[in-house]
Amino acid sequence: MKQTAVKIVNKVKNDQEKAARRAVLEDIFYDMYRSRAAIYKMNFVRGIFLGFGTVLGGTIVVALLVWVLSLLAIFIPSLKDFFDGISHLLDKTPQ
Repeated sequence: MKQTAVKIVNKVKNDQEKAARRAVLEDIFYDMYRSRAAIYKMNFVRGIFLGFGTVLGGTIVVALLVWVLSLLAIFIPSLKDFFDGISHLLDKTPQ
């Protein structure tokens, strides 16, 4: 019985702490942006930059991966044959 009471007290404490943290974060957020229009505008711009950064980062990662594989193809002949076969196959496809 005592253990159950201790568990309940700990759960209530944790829930109150989470609610207090959430309230503080909401107060900070709403102090910076009082109008919903400003919040929507900020989130829209943030989304545009997130999308642009994702595309740019993906492009850079793919370019580096292709570059590293091309360097490996110089030293490993079987990779060179494999890449040449893929290149030949892509060149043969109808346009």
